[in-house]
Amino acid sequence: MESSYFQNIVNVKFNRDFDGYIQYGTAGFRTKASVLKHVLYRMGLLAVLRSKVKKAAVGLMITASHNLEHDNGVKLVDPNGEMLEASWETIATKLVNAQDSDLIATLSRIQVEENIDLSVLATVIIGRDTRKSSISLLHAAIEGITILNGTVVDLGLVTTPQLHYVVVCTNTNGAYGDPTLQGYYTKLATVFKRLRSAEKHNGKYRNEIFLDVANGVGAIAAKELLKHMGTDAMNVTLFNDGDGELNLKCGADYVKVQQELPLNAPSEPNVRCASIDGDADRLVYFYADRENKFHLLDGDRIATLVAAYFKELLKTSGLSLKLGLVQTAYANGGSTDYISNVLQVPVACVPTGVKHLHKKAQEFDIGIYFEANGHGTVVFKDAAKETIKNHAGNATLSETQREASTKLRDVIDLINETVGDALSDMLLVETILHAKGWDIIEWEKSYTDLPNKQLKVQVKDRNVITTTNAERCCLTPPGLQEEINKAVAKYPKGRSFVRPSGTEDIVRVYAESENSEDADKLATEVALLVQKLADGVGFS
Repeated sequence: MESSYFQNIVNVKFNRDFDGYIQYGTAGFRTKASVLKHVLYRMGLLAVLRSKVKKAAVGLMITASHNLEHDNGVKLVDPNGEMLEASWETIATKLVNAQDSDLIATLSRIQVEENIDLSVLATVIIGRDTRKSSISLLHAAIEGITILNGTVVDLGLVTTPQLHYVVVCTNTNGAYGDPTLQGYYTKLATVFKRLRSAEKHNGKYRNEIFLDVANGVGAIAAKELLKHMGTDAMNVTLFNDGDGELNLKCGADYVKVQQELPLNAPSEPNVRCASIDGDADRLVYFYADRENKFHLLDGDRIATLVAAYFKELLKTSGLSLKLGLVQTAYANGGSTDYISNVLQVPVACVPTGVKHLHKKAQEFDIGIYFEANGHGTVVFKDAAKETIKNHAGNATLSETQREASTKLRDVIDLINETVGDALSDMLLVETILHAKGWDIIEWEKSYTDLPNKQLKVQVKDRNVITTTNAERCCLTPPGLQEEINKAVAKYPKGRSFVRPSGTEDIVRVYAESENSEDADKLATEVALLVQKLADGVGFS
């Protein structure tokens, strides 16, 4: 083992002073900011090794996304802009939980087992959100990178999707776009304005939206994007744009889970509103009607809107490409029925987590994926992009076919394929609503959601819950799934499942039924079953 390479990495400033076990999950490491300094230092070290093994730049994002201010976290971004490879999640977990005395040996084992050429140059692109703790954690990560002679590219305050964008642009030598924040804003604004000008009739669509930016880094990005677009293209009023506390009673997660208006939402009825989360990778829409009833249009709604738009453009253009949509078990049954039976677009279901959705979506020529929480995007095979581009330039096509093909070609540039991007997704939704001439009420009429309820059960150890069938069936503890089945059978159109959190000792319960009262009852019944059979200590 070449342990001499790592001999200088021991730094008492970043000793492991937290006895708890921290696991790298879908969102990377995420916990109280006060215990993360050694984690960031070690992730800086690991990022250098990951860059060397991939022979490309990688990303490191400091954020806790939709969590409250006192939390923070870190995740690595692979060279193609995607989430860290699953096998390296295990490596990261082992490294972060190693004793200080085993740190050099652990790094040496990683180098040998992954056959890493230590002479390869390493580049790590770093971004952070607006949390007060992010500065000190940034310094810890930078020390880890520089001690192994890695090159640091510090983007400063950025959204998670912006970091993903810059990483993939850097590694494609600008083929995906200019690898700068300026390049990000220019790319989105330019194509959005072009698509907007191509549509002549607005119908019920109104060029106005109120955007809740969760008092996070998305506020900075949204303001800059709006400067590039101008009010003629889009009239956006921001609220919760930095004066309040991050994600507190605002943001996409709050609106989705609580199913109520965020703080400072406009009081006018039927006004189109949207919320993003703290690091701007989730998006949900909502409004309050004239009776002040709350209406949520979440990731499922966005997915169906996007799927219908692409299917229509493919049909009009005459292109024969395989379109598919990927969901998780959290997708509302009403949306799945609409996509499968009305739109007749193939639907695949995978376990929760962007990495699962993204991978499955790549199997289609055009793959759409959205979690119900509003995290999602559209991915295109390279061959499909080339086919669309050539079709748009085919002079033998009818004008209608060429117009549809051109829209398809342009909309690809509006989409951040690397990861769910709330700002990019908002521009896509607005492009589609504008093209259809729909207001938010017309959009909601496309299908009816089944009432649903989510609860969280605190347990002593989340690992006692294991699942199968894309997390829709519970394997352990014994007997739990049978009891859930009995509960579900009592309610019309009932459906419920449980799954453990990836970051904390919590079991998440989802339930839906034909009416709200039954959905609430079913969720409570299943939560009590979890509490009884999985060592629960309370639920909310």
